[in-house]
Amino acid sequence: MKYGYGVDLGGTTVKMGLFSDGGRLLDKWEIDTDVSNGGVNIPTDIGRSILADMNKHSFSRSDYLGVGIGVPGQVWPDGTADAVNLGWRRLPIIGQLEELTGLRAVGDNDANTAAMGEYWQGGGKGCKSLVLVTLGTGVGGGIILDGKCLQGAHRAGGEIGHIPVNPGETRLCGCGNRGCLEQYASATGCARLAMDALAGSGAPSTLRSERKVDARAVWDAAKAGDGLALEIAGRFCDILARGIATVANTVDPEVIVIGGGVSRAGQLLIDMTAERYRRYAFNPCKNTPIVLAKLGNDAGMYGCVANLL
Repeated sequence: MKYGYGVDLGGTTVKMGLFSDGGRLLDKWEIDTDVSNGGVNIPTDIGRSILADMNKHSFSRSDYLGVGIGVPGQVWPDGTADAVNLGWRRLPIIGQLEELTGLRAVGDNDANTAAMGEYWQGGGKGCKSLVLVTLGTGVGGGIILDGKCLQGAHRAGGEIGHIPVNPGETRLCGCGNRGCLEQYASATGCARLAMDALAGSGAPSTLRSERKVDARAVWDAAKAGDGLALEIAGRFCDILARGIATVANTVDPEVIVIGGGVSRAGQLLIDMTAERYRRYAFNPCKNTPIVLAKLGNDAGMYGCVANLL
């Protein structure tokens, strides 16, 4: 049996785990992400934490597959990484981790590692290809084809959230364009759809008594049968389905996996999205299953280890 470390690097915390090569999570922990001084201390902090864990075990160096890391940015073929939120610009993260730990290191974008994790041990286990769509503050994604992550020429493969879905949008997306999928099908997008609906309709709704109308409030009200909330959820799912169909018609995955905070809406989200997806998908892709992600916040760590295999 071999062992590997998965490192999911976020702007606030670094999630780390020790895994067996069979996909068993043996231990996990977190450390703070030190973004001071352009994030230069982050590799050292990660290296020290991994070495401390290695000292807890009696494994030899040859028992380790290495360290896999997921970065909120781009990891380039030369082992350098760009991560705006961390202050990184071509930081040689892979070489630094190898020097610090004495183990082989590999890296990828954090959305890609989450997709690989769901492919390896989550909602796509047993499949040869998948599309992961994560519905959080924004919309992220990753595409796995024949066991390999689609990177793209500019390391922008799988940026599902920036598929243009509304050419008439006047408000800017965070990327600088207008009418992107994540402006509607994210948690923030869902809240915006709700506020627009409440302002544009006099229909009664329990949402009007909420102190904060966010995605959770919308989906809770929809599950309780609130008519206006169901309309908002339907609009949300219709736009999401269009975006997913665009991707499915292009790469024809075996399964589509939905994760992220909004996915806590559960089966109602899946059912409403799948029904609309079938309206928009190319005929051979219409019956592609849409399922919930299974690994939650651990998906990235799993994917980092899968990249070591």
